Amino acid sequence: MAYKVFVGSLSWDTTDDSLRQAFSQAGNVLTANVITDRFSGRSRGFGFVEYETEEEANKAIELWNGKELDGRPIVVNMARPQGDRDDRPRRSSGGYGGGNRGGQSSGGSRW
Repeated sequence: MAYKVFVGSLSWDTTDDSLRQAFSQAGNVLTANVITDRFSGRSRGFGFVEYETEEEANKAIELWNGKELDGRPIVVNMARPQGDRDDRPRRSSGGYGGGNRGGQSSGGSRW
């Protein structure tokens, strides 16, 4: 079983490779991923590092939480499974009723 660590407040300059290199100080890194925006390709400012053992994951938290990486203090803690994140705000799925988008409304000018 792999143990995943969440890494937040990352610099825009942090890459998968630099994340892997830094976090390898705590043990054998299985994966290191900086999460990027699917449209722009730019970092979203957080990522995940996976370790083989819970001890390595805990060591990474001890070593890196609050420390500086690529010029920014980072936040490191044990990642929560996706199912445990129900308390976060939900994004709208779009749908109808997007409001006035800059064109003239069908009812004429209100002002």
